[in-house]
Amino acid sequence: MTMMASFLDSLVSKMPSLSTSDHASVVSLNLFVALLCACIVLGHLLEENRWMNESITALMIGLATGVVILLISNGKSSRLLVFSEDLFFIYLLPPIIFNAGFQVKKKQFFRNFVTIMLFGAIGTVVSCTVITLGVTQFFKKLDIGTFDLGDYLAIGAIFAATDSVCTLQVLNQDETPLLYSLVFGEGVVNDATSVVVFNAIQSFDLTHLNHEAAFQLLGNFMYLFLLSTLLGVATGLISAYVIKKLYFGRHSTDREVALMMLMAYLSYMLAELFDLSGILTVFFCGIVMSHYTWHNVTESSRITTKHTFATLSFLAETFIFLYVGMDALDIDKWRSVSDSPGTSVAVSSILIGLLMLGRAAFVFPLSFLSNLVKKNESEKINFKMQVVIWWSGLMRGAVSMALAYNKFTSAGHTDLRGNAIMITSTITVCLFSTVVFGMLTKPLIRFLLPHQKATTSFLSDGNTPKSIQIPLLDQDSFIEFTGNHNVPRPDSIRGFLTRPTRTVHYYWRKFDDSFMRPVFGGRGFVPFVPGSPTERDPPDLSRA
Repeated sequence: MTMMASFLDSLVSKMPSLSTSDHASVVSLNLFVALLCACIVLGHLLEENRWMNESITALMIGLATGVVILLISNGKSSRLLVFSEDLFFIYLLPPIIFNAGFQVKKKQFFRNFVTIMLFGAIGTVVSCTVITLGVTQFFKKLDIGTFDLGDYLAIGAIFAATDSVCTLQVLNQDETPLLYSLVFGEGVVNDATSVVVFNAIQSFDLTHLNHEAAFQLLGNFMYLFLLSTLLGVATGLISAYVIKKLYFGRHSTDREVALMMLMAYLSYMLAELFDLSGILTVFFCGIVMSHYTWHNVTESSRITTKHTFATLSFLAETFIFLYVGMDALDIDKWRSVSDSPGTSVAVSSILIGLLMLGRAAFVFPLSFLSNLVKKNESEKINFKMQVVIWWSGLMRGAVSMALAYNKFTSAGHTDLRGNAIMITSTITVCLFSTVVFGMLTKPLIRFLLPHQKATTSFLSDGNTPKSIQIPLLDQDSFIEFTGNHNVPRPDSIRGFLTRPTRTVHYYWRKFDDSFMRPVFGGRGFVPFVPGSPTERDPPDLSRA
């Protein structure tokens, strides 16, 4: 008893000091949560505003909060939380990317898959190359420190990472399905490519660069892409098979929801464990889980998971923009470059010019190449769409910030003048592009793409059930249905040569219905369980 009493006395004596040390963190978290609530409310009130959107609203609130904290702390600090790469890459990025894959319209995404990969992968490499060549030439003329080839390549990868959130908040995927699919898909693949290129540069020995080393770098890049994609697909299929076979919904829908969320997060962490691209892995895991796993759970679990993933993604995006706004006023970073503000402005201006040039260097040429192989006018990317695609990639956001912190700081701080200039320039570019370009996005899109109804033609709208029913018709019914003797059937040689994506989709459907869905489930392939709250759904005629 005496020992127990002494232990309790020592514990109680330590409690005040513990509560004192944690008090600042509790206050910071309370303020940050209150600011998140303010972002949601103001974002709702400014929904119809011509210039503002939710991301800009969160950024402006972050800036205003940073100013207030600076004044209260007498210029000592502007942040409530300290920036952490782990916080961004491990906790905030996965729900955003997973929800992007989970909510994507798969038919439009895979119909434009080749073009998306051209923009997202090849285009990112082109943009990275242009930016790298530009900074190599210009930065040597400025007194900003000593950078080697690895630093210049890293800068190219950092500023090749786009943030198309502002554009996606304005575009309507029902009115402009092709454009939305291209902007959305390119944004995800671009983020993955930028991170993969950045990590490859960081781990590669650039002192002995030759043709063999260049091919090795390309091989490593392809290895990461393929393995990351396969890991995401495998994790999604495992979750679908387990939930289909065990059918947790007979006893508890909570277990279904928990398992889906944990398997989604597990895919990202496995990719990080094996040094793969977590962005690609969790994105394709989201696509597979929406195609199979989501249809294997109960109706209440479907509603819960759909809204839960969307809510987590929304909160993570708002959190990031809010923090970037506050961190932009971090006095320690700006103090390091206070003796040369002109140099910092020059670096930021050069970077903005180069990212605009790098963007144009691939969007217009690749759009031209894409249009050459497309026969249907409705599937071609017209000039106005090309301008929107170019514009959507001008914004820079959290991925660029996180990569810059990774390269040029240690635990969020740096004492080197050159590194400090790169950090402040990255912040300036992110702020300027998000606020200025972001505020002009809505007026620009309304000018270039006035309100138009989505076409209902079976040839141009892949989401209509009619376009999916066509392969089930015989030749006479097909001609009678289309009213055109010249439209090739998707299972014919002529159909493959003229419309390869529709032919691939036709054979994928046959393979999916014959082999994949009987094993992994999906709408129309889930066995009926007596007493189950899930109703048997009719076959999905609009699936990808």
